[in-house]
Amino acid sequence: MPELPEVEIAVRRLGTALASARVESAAAPGVVTMRTFDPPLDALVGRAFTGARRAGKMPILLFEDLALVLHLMSAGRIGVFEGRASVRDRRVRLRVSFAGGRELRLREFGTQQRAWAKLLPPEEVESDEAIATLGPEAWPPPPPEDFAALVRQPRHLHPLLRDQRTIAGIGRSWVDEILWTARLSPFRQGTDLDDDAVETLRQACDEVLGGALEHYERVVGESLPDKAPMPLQVHARQGDPCPRCGTVLEAVFFKDHVTTYCPPEQTGGRVLKDRRLSRLLR
Repeated sequence: MPELPEVEIAVRRLGTALASARVESAAAPGVVTMRTFDPPLDALVGRAFTGARRAGKMPILLFEDLALVLHLMSAGRIGVFEGRASVRDRRVRLRVSFAGGRELRLREFGTQQRAWAKLLPPEEVESDEAIATLGPEAWPPPPPEDFAALVRQPRHLHPLLRDQRTIAGIGRSWVDEILWTARLSPFRQGTDLDDDAVETLRQACDEVLGGALEHYERVVGESLPDKAPMPLQVHARQGDPCPRCGTVLEAVFFKDHVTTYCPPEQTGGRVLKDRRLSRLLR
């Protein structure tokens, strides 16, 4: 799933590529893509694109008097293309065509069709449920006292940091990187963190997410790739040596994701073989 760094670089590139472009047509071939109906999607026709921003993992595309909120879910991708999409391209869930030949496309890989969009008046964006329920942005991280209040919960750090209602923008990939950078166990309780550990975690959020963005600014050109070249060091690299200490990275496999960690640096040398033993790591 595209997370904060991937969505942030996308909205930056979209803001530049489509600056002041005027909409010629708009359609949603994905029959379940649009979650709003008033105003209709074709209300965008004739309006100029005025910018793009991000809320958590969601791109928000701005037009004259309208805002298009997108959620890419796990397999959605957004990009700008020259020319019009083929009607045979079943990946296209939504397209907005502009004067001059460029086209914005929301595409989704796979068959589930979970990506969605909402067209709203700009003044209603912040009160929409998808936006209003988000926690503070993970990057830049909240001030120290606010961050401490967010993370000191009786929950394991890995799911806590992925909870968009707690802090917005972190997902399965970057949470592994953040916890590895902070040398904290994914299974440690937030309430167990002392002041130094909280600040270390906060700095890791800033370092990892900010570093990913700096990387993307260097390597991502005007055309957004379907899969960003993520500068990951540990996520999904179980079996490889830890980049810091050389110990073999271990992982816990869940139904829909994997948690990767370094035993000596994060769990006191303990290796967790499966999730049923997760209660043993505090």
